[in-house]
Amino acid sequence: MTDVIIIGAGPAGMTAALNCLRYGKSVLVLEAETFGGQIAFSPRVENFPTVKQAAGSELMDKLYDQITELGAAVELERVEKIEKTPVGFKVFTDYGEHECLSVIVATGVKHREIGVPREQELVGNGVSYCALCDGAFYSGEEVAVIGDANTALQYALLLAGYCKTVHVCTLFDKFFADKALVDRLLDKQKDNVKIYHNINLRTFCGEDELDGLDFENTVTGKPFHLDCKATFICIGQIPSNSAFESIVELDKYGYIVAGEDCKTSCPGIFAAGDCRTKAVRQMVTAAADGSVASLAACKYIDETV
Repeated sequence: MTDVIIIGAGPAGMTAALNCLRYGKSVLVLEAETFGGQIAFSPRVENFPTVKQAAGSELMDKLYDQITELGAAVELERVEKIEKTPVGFKVFTDYGEHECLSVIVATGVKHREIGVPREQELVGNGVSYCALCDGAFYSGEEVAVIGDANTALQYALLLAGYCKTVHVCTLFDKFFADKALVDRLLDKQKDNVKIYHNINLRTFCGEDELDGLDFENTVTGKPFHLDCKATFICIGQIPSNSAFESIVELDKYGYIVAGEDCKTSCPGIFAAGDCRTKAVRQMVTAAADGSVASLAACKYIDETV
C-alpha cells in the first residue's frame, strides 16, 4: 500500500511527488509516455522564476533526479482506471494494479491534431508536433510552422537557427503569443522567416514524404501552395482524462473539474496542472498546483486514515 500515487511525471506530478516525500509519505509516480511532460520538448524556458533561460528537458531532468534521490518509485505504466476501495483507491494500469490511500492526477495535455487527411500517415515523414525532437533533421531545408501561440513561435525561432526558411502559417490575422516572442519573430522576418496570416491547411502534398502544403485563404478563398520538407503543427493541446471519467467529474472539454485547492468531485483524488480546469497553463502554475495538491493529499491521509 502506497500513501500517494501520482499519475503523470510532468512539472505538476513531480512537484507533487517532491512535497509528498518531504512530508514523509511514500510515493509512486506512474507515467504513460515521457518523463517531464510537454515542457520537456520546449527548447527554451524563460518564464520560470530564477531561471533566465534553460531547455525544458534540463529543468525536468533535475526535478526527476530530485524526487528519485528522495525515494520516489517511478514506473512507465499507462493508467486505465481508478476504483474506490474501503481503505483508499486501486489504480489499474496496462501492467497491473496498485493500491494507495490518495491519488493525484497530473496527466497534463497532448498535442492537438490538425485533422487533415494523411496527417498520421506522414508523421515522421515530414509531419511533426515537436521541433525540438525533429527539427535538426531538416537543417538547411524549407520548413513550415502552423500555429499562432507561444509554442509555435518558440519552434519557429528555434528552426530559424538552422533551416533555410521558416514559413509561419496562422489561421487568423494575428499572433496570440507573448509580446516578447512576437517581437523576436517579427525581427527575424528580415532574415529567414516568412509569415502568412489567414490561411487554412487543406492538403498535405507528397507521396511517401511531405514535399509541400496546400492552403486556402480564409478571406479571399484563393488557394495557396507552399513548398516545404517539413511542417510542425502547434495548434493547441487536449487533456487525456478519459480513464478517470467514471470517478471524477470532467468538464465538456475533458478537463478535470477542480479549483485552486485541486480537489476533485471524489474525496481523496486531487488534480494538478494542465489537466484540470484553470485559466492559466504554464510550468510555474503546474508546479504550484503540484504543491497545493500534495499538501492536500497528505492532509487527507492524516485526517482520514
